[in-house]
Formats: sequence, C-alpha cells, structure tokens
Amino acid sequence: MTWNGGGPLDGERILIALGGNAMTAPDGSAAPDAQAAAIEAAMAHVADLAAAGARVALTHGNGPQVGNLLIKNQLAAGVVPPVPLDWCGAQTQATVGVMIMNALDRALAARGAARPVSTVVTRTLVDAADPGFAAPAKPIGRYFPEEQARRSMARGETWRRFGARGWRRVVASPEPLEILDADAAAVLLDAGHVVVAAGGGGAPVVRADGALRGVEAVVDKDLAAQLLARRLGASTLVIATDVEYAMTGFGTPRARPLRRATPAELAALAAAGHFAGGSMGPKVEAVRRFVAAGGRRGAIASLARLGEAAHGRAGTVVEAPTGVETTPSRAAEER
Repeated sequence: MTWNGGGPLDGERILIALGGNAMTAPDGSAAPDAQAAAIEAAMAHVADLAAAGARVALTHGNGPQVGNLLIKNQLAAGVVPPVPLDWCGAQTQATVGVMIMNALDRALAARGAARPVSTVVTRTLVDAADPGFAAPAKPIGRYFPEEQARRSMARGETWRRFGARGWRRVVASPEPLEILDADAAAVLLDAGHVVVAAGGGGAPVVRADGALRGVEAVVDKDLAAQLLARRLGASTLVIATDVEYAMTGFGTPRARPLRRATPAELAALAAAGHFAGGSMGPKVEAVRRFVAAGGRRGAIASLARLGEAAHGRAGTVVEAPTGVETTPSRAAEER
C-alpha cells in the first residue's frame, strides 16, 4: 500500500485516538472476529503514518469490550464474583492492545517499515472528590429489564431507566488529572516503538492515605488522550471517529461541517451548545485543550482520512491563530 496522506513526517510525534468504530464491525458487533477485522483495517491507516516516518502513539476506546465483560458479570454473578470496573478497563487495555500489536506488526511489515509495537497498561489518576462520584451519569453496558437492574442495584450499583429501551448502569466519569504510566510510554516512543497506551482512558485510580487504589468509574478516552499527547511531546493529536467533521448546529436544518477553528472559537461554540456532551463534546474539548496547551495541531476526522488530518488537510482542524503562540505544556518543555 502506498502512502498518500501528504509529505514526509520524519520524527514528528503524533498521537492517534481511535474511536469505537475502529474496534468493532460497522453494525457495532463486538464479537472477537469482528473486532479483529476492524482493528486490522484501522491499522492499515496507522501503518501508513508510521511508514512515512512519524513516531506514533495510539490510544483507543473500549466501550464495547467493557460492555461484554459487564454482561459476563451479570450472567455469572451467582457463580463467580463480578469484577470491578477498573479491572474491566485494565483487561480490555491488554486485550485490545494485543490485537493492535498483531495487526500493526503485519501492516508495518507489508510496507517494509517493520518496527516494535508495545502496549502499556495504563492507570489514570482522578480526584476522589470529583463531583462525578456523587452523581454518576455515564451510561455503560447494555440495556436490561428492571428485574435484572434491581438485582445489580442490590449489589451497590447505580442504574437508570432509559425509557422503553430498559435500564442501564450509570457510573462516574471523573476528570483525568494525570496519566501515571506515561513515562514508560515515553521511553518506548523514544526507543522507536509504536506505543499503545491509556486505552479506554486508562484504569481509573485515586490516591488515598498515600496509596493508589482503583475506583468504579470510566475516564473519557479523548480527554485522557490529550493529557498523554502533551506528556509525550506530540505535535499533533488526531481523534479518529466515524464522521468526517465536527458539526455546528448538529441535528438542525442549520447543521454545517466545522472545518477549521482556533481553541477560543471552539470554546465559544461549545458554550453555545453546538456539541453533544456524550459524543462530540469530549472530542472537541480534547483537541481544544491540546492546542491551547501548546500542541501544534488537533484534528477530528474519519479514520479513512487519518493521514490527511495529521497534515491539517481533512476533518475539523484546530490550530492556534496565526502569529499567536500558545503556552507550551510542562511535558513539552521537559522533552
């Protein structure tokens, strides 16, 4: 396969955040074969960037994979104890990471660009006092009848009714504060590896009495990705999703693709309610934060246009205004 995304990228550090569409079949199926096929297709685009000379780091969603584990928790609760949500996050980081490594190994070799690919199972620090813990609102897993939901509530879980579709578990989604294992990812990236880290936002942990412990929560993958990108000294953050652009006026007759914006313009549009909180909102906020903290470019684009987006030629591209310097992040200064 021939690289067609733009010019050479020798040494440029790019962090790619893969959405759930890159991990499952087009119909949302998360069967093992469907996941493997979807990841194989996604890695062809990632391998093109790496073959062009970029130093690539990856993160990914894990919603369907965690959803599958939660189903197993539900069905086997009377036989084996359900595992906590941070365990589910750690398990899926490793599982998806291995699938990515295998697929990317093959794709890189096919391009004559073989290099090591490594996965770091990653913890993300959150605040035990984050308001999300007091009012869990992030839906996870599948819909269930009320009877099954109430059995789970008896074990201390929080569930909410979603109309005729049934009941669904809701959990906290606290603000990510620090990617605790980013140093390990940085060492591997410096050594020439393609690195997979902070999958699913990372396994959430809090500090209590000077020690770390896991918590029942999920961290937004895109907000964690911008933290990781800054720590790795990436110049570009690309959030690959299943749409070509972020849209203003989404769902209305005035819907329009947003092709270019500055961080300040994004903030104003978000404040005006243009981006849905549970879907595009975190992606927009992630690229806004990344560029505002000193990143050269953020982009939200379809997976098929990953290379063009990395060059600022496709998707919603976010850059600082011409002639205006943003404040470099602490991680970028350290690197």
